[in-house]
Amino acid sequence: MSLQQCKSLLKKARVVLAPGLSNEEMAAVETRFGVRFPPDYRALLLEVLPISDGFVDWRRDDPSTIREEFDWPYEGIYGEVEHHQFWLPDWGKRPKDSTKAVTIAEQALQQVPVLIPIKGHRYIPATPNEGGNPVFSIVGLDIIYYGADLVEYLENELSSDITGTHRYHITEPVKSIPFWSSLVD
Repeated sequence: MSLQQCKSLLKKARVVLAPGLSNEEMAAVETRFGVRFPPDYRALLLEVLPISDGFVDWRRDDPSTIREEFDWPYEGIYGEVEHHQFWLPDWGKRPKDSTKAVTIAEQALQQVPVLIPIKGHRYIPATPNEGGNPVFSIVGLDIIYYGADLVEYLENELSSDITGTHRYHITEPVKSIPFWSSLVD
């Protein structure tokens, strides 16, 4: 990932950029949400903090709102389990009782990589804790890659603002993320 490419894309799209988080602020965010940011997203947030157009403002957004954004992908899956009979074979035999099925799904999803919200329903996995993780777009079980890495995600996300034309391109192969990649359409 090129930090300069990310900054350039954000500036071209006229995203409001605040000064980056301090090391102390980053540590506080990671502690509060029980996650370690992957190094490329971490480096970006230490350099500049996108604060407009729906980007998570890690400095000023209400922590309960950010917590809801962390929970969004999981809540969507629980809803699919409860209301639409979604079930994975790895979870064993599906109980007839939807409440029990959701409980099993909740226990299973505690073992998958945590997703960190970036903007709206776009997420980057916390693990593996290395650069180059893909960015997912998640609404319920409608899960796609929105970038093979952080730069490509920003190119796709901000293309309309920069060029007036929506761009959606995913460079193959995309790093496989346990559980989440298996749900990509």
